[in-house]
Amino acid sequence: MSANRNKVILIGNLGADPEIRITPNGKRVANFNMATDDNYTNSQGEAVKEVQWHHVVAWGKLAEKVEAELKKGCRVRVEGRIGYRSYEDKEGQKRYLTEITIGEFELQQTAVSVDLPQEHET
Repeated sequence: MSANRNKVILIGNLGADPEIRITPNGKRVANFNMATDDNYTNSQGEAVKEVQWHHVVAWGKLAEKVEAELKKGCRVRVEGRIGYRSYEDKEGQKRYLTEITIGEFELQQTAVSVDLPQEHET
């Protein structure tokens, strides 16, 4: 019999710098949004790029590492678990949130295009 498992792996880019805060009981937490995309061909034969945004959370020492290493635009691989919670907004409305609580992350290398001068024959 196999065990059930809640595991998420995402590779994408940060939309903004992480937000860091300290909870009332003194725990550090980092929140950031990252975009992933899927490419596919629709029924009309057109190429489609679909972007999804994910709310990501890191706690404790990992939040410190996020604060030190991640910035807007970084390409990152995160691994964690998906969770759902609700909260009450400023207007008293109940809101629902899906978030990825990560246990690890890794910066990804991105290809950088550099224009080099052409060599001339002499």
